[in-house]
Amino acid sequence: MMNKKYTKMALLLAMSASMTMVGCGGGDDGEAGNPGNPSGEPAAAINTLNLDITKVTYQDGKPTIEVFATNEQDLPVAGLKDFEVKKVVQLIPVGASGAGNSAQWQFIGSEKTFTDDGNGNYSFNVNVEGFNPELTQRYNIIASASTLQDGVTGVPRTEISEDFDGEGFEAKYTKNIVSGATCNTCHAKGESIYHSYTDLETCTSCHTNELAIEKDKVQDEFSHLIHNVHSNAKMYGRNMDKSAETAHAIVQDNCTTCHVDSEQLSESSNWTRIPTIETCSSCHTDIDFKTGQGHSQQVDNSNCVACHNANWTEELHTTAYTQKKAFIDLYGMTATLTANKASPDDKSATLSVTILDANGTAINASSLVSKIQRLETNTNVGPNFPIMGYKASPGSGLAKISKDFITAGLLQTDVVIESGNLVYNIASLPFGAGDTDTAFSFIGLEMCNDGIQAIDCADDVATTSMKAELTFGTLSGDTPSYRHIDSVNFGSCDNCHGDTFELHKGHHAGFVMTEQLARELNGELTVGLDACVVCHTPDGTYASGAKQGAIEMKLHSVHGEQGIIKDCTQCHNDFNLDVFKVKGALATSKVDNTTLYTTPITATCASCHGFDAIKQHVELQGGAIVNGSYQEANDAAQLETCFYCHVPSIENHTQVKL
Repeated sequence: MMNKKYTKMALLLAMSASMTMVGCGGGDDGEAGNPGNPSGEPAAAINTLNLDITKVTYQDGKPTIEVFATNEQDLPVAGLKDFEVKKVVQLIPVGASGAGNSAQWQFIGSEKTFTDDGNGNYSFNVNVEGFNPELTQRYNIIASASTLQDGVTGVPRTEISEDFDGEGFEAKYTKNIVSGATCNTCHAKGESIYHSYTDLETCTSCHTNELAIEKDKVQDEFSHLIHNVHSNAKMYGRNMDKSAETAHAIVQDNCTTCHVDSEQLSESSNWTRIPTIETCSSCHTDIDFKTGQGHSQQVDNSNCVACHNANWTEELHTTAYTQKKAFIDLYGMTATLTANKASPDDKSATLSVTILDANGTAINASSLVSKIQRLETNTNVGPNFPIMGYKASPGSGLAKISKDFITAGLLQTDVVIESGNLVYNIASLPFGAGDTDTAFSFIGLEMCNDGIQAIDCADDVATTSMKAELTFGTLSGDTPSYRHIDSVNFGSCDNCHGDTFELHKGHHAGFVMTEQLARELNGELTVGLDACVVCHTPDGTYASGAKQGAIEMKLHSVHGEQGIIKDCTQCHNDFNLDVFKVKGALATSKVDNTTLYTTPITATCASCHGFDAIKQHVELQGGAIVNGSYQEANDAAQLETCFYCHVPSIENHTQVKL
């Protein structure tokens, strides 16, 4: 089904009010794009397929699209088989389809037949309907995961979309509200998002307003759909049976997670300037615009901007985030963990916590106790391989030391305020030699507030998890040992979750990971995940091994279940394989109330690949123990031979020595 054609006058009026110059595709010399193609023998292998539309020409309103294909070595790729122009769409400008309507992509054609010149060049002659040379055209091209014509050489799935004007030159305007790069901070680039498709531009080219009209489903239009699948305001999917709980837990109704101002996005402010019923009804499910329920009656978008101006719309949708961020930044903490050493046998330690204001100046804790919902501390020994479990470890017989300093505005037993600091004496810690000479405490702070400032805690008062603190102390007085923080790129965590994401709020005080957890690494202040191991111990967490709670496994298993992380480089900036030299057995299962353990390299790999899938290989060839007793897995921990053959890197974690 094709949309109606719009009059030239309506289009020109709309474009004159909304066009923005944007560089997209084509040449930069005023001529149709044709940058020239590298020569040489066609590629024999294709690990990466690169596609580029080199030229678009028109004959009697019918476009011919020339595409050049290369591999990762810039060699031409000939013989593509499952290759198509999935969609040709043109952009109906703001207001052209009706007063107040947003710009809309209109489907005008597709094509699966092409000519292969045998040198990496391909051409498509596309039959289109309703082509208007006054508009921007987008060509969405897909090479499916398949093989070449030889039936042997593999071809990875590749999608591209490029915009041109109606004569095949550089597009003068487009609709680019959110960038694909922003999506890729959570969704792995090149990995399927839904329906096997991988790119934002492919989604927008298919999920048009005309599709929603044709199917009589507003949820099929992209601006409605994209909010729906990132908010748990209502169900979605073909049968309205899918929930967006996972995505919502990450985005947390923070519009700025996706809507990022950028010089590369000419229409990044479109979401505040052009409110529509189609978009707003996705999140605001308690409103029926056409009947006037919950909102003044609106049968179309013509009157939306009369009330919802851009500044007010932005403020309304970002205030909660900006206020939360501002409140979190009002307070911080610093702490010390000091071995008392009153006698040769004394292994007690004193944990002291100081609350700071936004300028880093100490605040007398007495003035804030009534405003603190919870100040929670957890202490363990041995940062590289903690010897105290979440519950009692079979190795040490000890569990981590957990102590709330403040609960619901009340100072807790055995906690005192000295010189404005919160102080608690830990009766004994299992200090030892080497790594166990170091103890460390992780501190979470949850404060009561009205959204702007801290207030006294009460049953109906909101709370926010604040910046956390991590401190180290040694029995010997020597420099503490530290766990490595050179493997995971915290920026990747922050890019996806955002800087106000509250971890573990509910059962714990919760915390926001910030620069407060950073320490200097190679001359740079670096935020690591080393604090997490105080609870995510080798012996697991509350479920022992049943939930793969050890930090070496937990992030793999959780992100794997969610289906978001599919590429090591999304989170890792390196693999520090040497850390396994100081690790022992990891709790990996629980059967009949007995916790089972696995050697550390195998446990880490299995958290992604599955224990059953690798069990036979690692036991027969790698000397590993899979779901055995603590003692046998711990004894075999340094006998695994995995790295004799495997040399994983973040670019290729399956790499082996040949």
